[in-house]
Amino acid sequence: MPHFEVRIHEEELDGKAEPRLILALTDALVRVYGERARSMAVVELFGIPRHRWGIGGVPAAVNAPVVSLNVREVALNLPGVDNAPARLITSITDAVAEVFGESVREHVVVQIVGVPAGRSGVAGEVDPPPGG
Repeated sequence: MPHFEVRIHEEELDGKAEPRLILALTDALVRVYGERARSMAVVELFGIPRHRWGIGGVPAAVNAPVVSLNVREVALNLPGVDNAPARLITSITDAVAEVFGESVREHVVVQIVGVPAGRSGVAGEVDPPPGG
């Protein structure tokens, strides 16, 4: 299941940005994998107060969202989905800039984490099941 974790300045989350960002990131995933990915996308937003976020050894003055996408490793090399990691990074960055404006684009960090088979689980069971 594709799982986004977004760390962003708390002050950027105003009650209107959250639904827009959740939709934009889900749409970013759909642009790469197709509509079948929509129902699987999970998005979590973590607001961090500006004074608790540092860049270069000082509290950050700029909005610099960090977006991690955890997906099964196999999803990064699916047939018919060429260059998935690069496409995801571009699509996710575009989504964040769409919500917070172009000035944030150069500060967006995207991390794609491929989870190897057998290293995740659902309901106490290894996902995917052995031999599955």
